[in-house]
Parts: sequence; structure tokens; C-alpha cells
Amino acid sequence: MEDLELEPFIRSDQYNYIKAQTQLLVNGYGTVNDQNVLKALKSLAQERTFMLFGEIGPEENDLLTPINDVKDKSDADVFLSQIKPFVIPFKKVTEQTIKKLFPKAKKIKAPASLEELDYTDISYLSWHDKGSGKQYIIAPQNNKLTGLQGTFNSINQKGICTICNRFEKVGMFTAEIKGNEPGTFIKRGNYICQDPHTCNQNITSLTKLNDFLAWMKK
Repeated sequence: MEDLELEPFIRSDQYNYIKAQTQLLVNGYGTVNDQNVLKALKSLAQERTFMLFGEIGPEENDLLTPINDVKDKSDADVFLSQIKPFVIPFKKVTEQTIKKLFPKAKKIKAPASLEELDYTDISYLSWHDKGSGKQYIIAPQNNKLTGLQGTFNSINQKGICTICNRFEKVGMFTAEIKGNEPGTFIKRGNYICQDPHTCNQNITSLTKLNDFLAWMKK
């Protein structure tokens, strides 16, 4: 686990999924006394973790195997801190990147927190531009970054987020896309988390995010 030659191989959503598995182990050891049940729980957590990656090398295997040793929060924190350096960071976004993705948004401003952002914590980037009242989303699609521009209206209540599939404070994100006829446009909307940071922490699979992007940009 001290092999610094090992390249990052864990996506942010996969890290969140592994984190959820450690929480299940912590909860299990905190509430269950039956050793057979705990053994099954440990086996399931390991199986689910390794299934994320298919075939992996011995170094990756050695890095992930200590999930078997997680019994309490302290164990989980140590394990997660050991695998965190091997999370693949989101592709760095600069002001130039933003202008390229949103060429028609002449007065678009980059989020103030861009420089302090931990790129290993996100599966997508989203921010609200107060000047234009627009909501911007940057996410990977077909192995490159894509931009989605729309509006966001909070509904001041909780619901299921289309992106992370969790029950959170949500709002309606609406985008205008080209219609089938030249010069026509249609509006499409979906409920997404009000707080992008919370949403990113909830993502344990990219399936819903990819479906959201495909639908909104179809």
C-alpha cells in the first residue's frame, strides 16, 4: 500500500460506494453479535468492492483487501484514507475550459471555489451564476467534458434527485434544447439536488448521471 508507483484507478463514485460498504460494516459490528452474520457481511462488502473493478493487479488488490479489517469508525477512516490518494481526479476545469464549453454565454463567471476545489470529490461540477441567473453543469460524457446550461428553481422540499437517486432537498433544473424542426426549441427538466456538493457525495454509480445528461442533451 506504500507503492507510490500505483496509478489512481478509483473513480469518485466508486470511492463513495466503497465508503458506503465500510459504513455497513461499522453498523453491522455495532449491532450484530452473530459471528456467522458478521462473516457474511464482511464477505459481501469485499465482493461488492472488488466487483467495481473487474480484473485488477496485485497492487490494487493489496490496497482494497484491508476492507476486511474494518470493524469500527476508526478502522473505516484509516482504510478510506489509504485508498483516497488513488481516486482519479475530475479533469481540471479552468476559465478557458468554461468559455469553451459555453461559447454563447459571453458573461459567464467561473465559480469562486474553483481553485480550492478537491477534484477527487466530484463526478460533476455545477454552480449558479447570480449575474445571469443560470445554472451550469460540467460533466464527462463520451470520454470528454460536456456543458449543460439551464435554470434551477428550488421547491423548498425534499425529493428524489435524478442524478444521485437519493432523498435530498431538490429543485427543478430546466434546459432548453433544439427541437426536431430547424429553429425550434423545447424545454426539458428534472429534479436534482439543491446542493451539488451533497449530490456528489451521494453518487455511488455514474448510471443516473449519464442517463440525466443523455436525456437533457438528446
